[in-house]
Amino acid sequence: MKIVVDKNIPFVEKAFAPFGDVTALATTAITPDAVRDADALIIRSETKVAPALLEGGRIAFIGSASIGTDHADLDELSDRGIVFANAPGCNADSVKEYVAAALLHAAGALGFALRGRTLGVVGAGSVGRKVADMAVGLGLRVLLNDPPRARDEGPAGFVSLDDALEADFVTLHVPLTRSGEDATYRLFDAGRIARMKKGSILLNASRGAVVDSKALLRALTGGHLAAALLDVWEGEPDIDYGLQARVLLGTAHVAGYSMEGKTNAVRQIRAAFCRHFGVDAPWDPASELPPPPVRELAVGSDPLPGEDVLRRTVSACYDIRIDDDLLRRGAALPAEKRADYFRGLRANYRPRREFSNVTIRLSPARSDLRGPLSALGFKIG
Repeated sequence: MKIVVDKNIPFVEKAFAPFGDVTALATTAITPDAVRDADALIIRSETKVAPALLEGGRIAFIGSASIGTDHADLDELSDRGIVFANAPGCNADSVKEYVAAALLHAAGALGFALRGRTLGVVGAGSVGRKVADMAVGLGLRVLLNDPPRARDEGPAGFVSLDDALEADFVTLHVPLTRSGEDATYRLFDAGRIARMKKGSILLNASRGAVVDSKALLRALTGGHLAAALLDVWEGEPDIDYGLQARVLLGTAHVAGYSMEGKTNAVRQIRAAFCRHFGVDAPWDPASELPPPPVRELAVGSDPLPGEDVLRRTVSACYDIRIDDDLLRRGAALPAEKRADYFRGLRANYRPRREFSNVTIRLSPARSDLRGPLSALGFKIG
């Protein structure tokens, strides 16, 4: 069997080596010629799976190490009898930690406390649910919006999108869909952004095209929104650096890029590969993961406000400002080099471990932080 893989997926060569000849390519090198004699293709969301890529080939299985499917023409794959597997939920904890770091950063930068404020969560899938639980642990009141789930499960626990727009923060965790009752393409257009609470903050860690970037820029420039926190952008990798200059926090589509999230994705698509081809072989990358930069932190009895302690603790394990700074450097590049720079930030992303690897030694005097630290995912020792 011949298997073509994206070399930027961690451990992917070792994961699939037991099953055949593995060819590892850069994302931009995954072309029709490169995959024509492949039996299986393992990709990231940057590879667009369209008829042109598949023409004349014999691919039977495509695995995408991502939670989304908007980069794949699923109807075309079905017509060709090609099995497609993605990895829903693989990076939910990673995105949850990103959102926590972004919210704490915004509160610190703008000089207010999160506790007692309201968070509208649009999309209550595996990521949105974790974000909602974390936010409750930080003392936020959560408004959960998810029309498909509300129809399936009943309206209890859900609010309308208009009600969610009354929140102090609105965070987006929906797939990108362009048709149907619940289409999300530019779900946050000029009209919907205008209906958001004046002075509120929009956070998008789902897909860039869920938000109309020009409308968002106008809302920030005109002062209707206090800030935006963006991990995803319309037109990636050729993003609008005019918008990037106006957001409070901007990163290069890396919210779900923890090592655990990436490894989970490989596990999920590998399992689907094994089911499809009727093969199996042991694989456990745990020993190969880079060590967490921080294994233990002491939270003493200092009198700092609780959120300041949380902000400092989170920053010690994942300093989101580094990712923001790296993306901002792209603005200084010639326009023709910016897209490659954005791709490079994703392909060469620094190893990031999740909070579950860190034990907090909590002083009895700061027992008020036990709940919030646990909600963030830390171990309490």
